[in-house]
Amino acid sequence: MTIYQPAEDSYLLSEEVKNYLIKIKNKKINQGFKILDMGSGSGIQAKTCKKLGFNSILCADINQKAVEHLKRQGFKAIKTNLFSNINKKEKFDLIIFNPPYLPEDKREPKDSRTNTTAGKKGYELIIHFLKQAKSYLSDKGVILLLFSSLSQPKIIINKTEALGYKIRLINNLKLDFEELYIYGLKLNMSRILITTPFKVW
Repeated sequence: MTIYQPAEDSYLLSEEVKNYLIKIKNKKINQGFKILDMGSGSGIQAKTCKKLGFNSILCADINQKAVEHLKRQGFKAIKTNLFSNINKKEKFDLIIFNPPYLPEDKREPKDSRTNTTAGKKGYELIIHFLKQAKSYLSDKGVILLLFSSLSQPKIIINKTEALGYKIRLINNLKLDFEELYIYGLKLNMSRILITTPFKVW
């Protein structure tokens, strides 16, 4: 299994991670701020967090090669299928996820599909993530989630709201054959609304 290398989606998400964490850092509440970089891959999101002075970062990936690569870079990293190997008592203030988000394409090599395919229709893995993430998100925690216009966004958004999240579009990028979206999610129990682009928290 190859390590997913940064592309347009990675850089788009990295910029929004940076924007959000700068606001958090300016509020001087980064002490003990816990971050989960789910599907960390090459570690671009974790590096963005670390450069801004955030050190409580857990990198998680299903790919053992990616985990070893992340450890060599000095990150705490575990091999896990979504949250399967993450301590159930853990609560994170920020969960970052750039998931596989494309519909299954049987013409694509199986090795590559793990990095790009979210299920037959392109959203199944994302829904599984959202169901599990609720138990690991702190009360005022935030999820930064990226997916594509090919992922059937209406289904994802409807399911997200049904699961008890507040969801707001943060950024988007139009490419030749698709559009990428970054959404911010919070649990409904939070009294703080998500606003674009993170003006009020």
